[in-house]
Amino acid sequence: MALIVLAADKGAPGVTTAATALGAIWPRPVLLAECDPAGGDLAYRLPAADGSVLNPARGLLTLGATARRGLHPEQIYEHTQKIVGGLDVLAGLTHGEQAAGLTWLWGPLGRALAALPEADVLADCGRLGGHPQTAELIAEAALVVLFTRASLDHVAHLRERLQVMPRDAQVGVVVIADPRQYRTTIDEVRRIVAATGRNVAFVSGLAHDPKGAELLRGQWGGRLDRSLLIRTARELAGRLAAQIHAPEPVR
Repeated sequence: MALIVLAADKGAPGVTTAATALGAIWPRPVLLAECDPAGGDLAYRLPAADGSVLNPARGLLTLGATARRGLHPEQIYEHTQKIVGGLDVLAGLTHGEQAAGLTWLWGPLGRALAALPEADVLADCGRLGGHPQTAELIAEAALVVLFTRASLDHVAHLRERLQVMPRDAQVGVVVIADPRQYRTTIDEVRRIVAATGRNVAFVSGLAHDPKGAELLRGQWGGRLDRSLLIRTARELAGRLAAQIHAPEPVR
């Protein structure tokens, strides 16, 4: 249905937590894919749907091993697992060295994820810049969402990243913001982004909520559902879903 890339320029501030929270409350069928060449950690963070441990060796690595002669969207689910709450995930590499043998994979993977017929895909790409080959996957995205904090160094890196993003890419910015200064922080980053002259689809926010992030690692329940993390993730998910599935303008 649509591929959404979630990433950051430096330090990947909360990208995996944000991706998991968004996937858990996404308004349509969705797949969470760990596409960070530096390695992922969902298999170590989250339990499987039955309470057991996810298999870290099943996911992107096994998909890559079977896809050298071509990768088709219908192959993806042969390598996914379900986590607590029922979310389908494609677990990432277990360490960065594995990416050296998969430099060919990112373009075909992006095309297959973008063509997945019955689900949106949230692709956690971690930190941009360290692995240029992932640009082939990012080029297939309907939307690229860059995460940042409001600190001077993170915003400076965000500005630089916006300048080097392809001009035809649809880009949004999400600020991981202190709940005590939530709207003010987002507005401040919005002004900085506007000053770059880069056309950005939106600047939105997600609450910095360590307690909510810890709850997300365990069983879903009322406490998590009422957390600031999930409450702001619902608002963000609605905005992202509307952005990528907006009706075509009448001509």
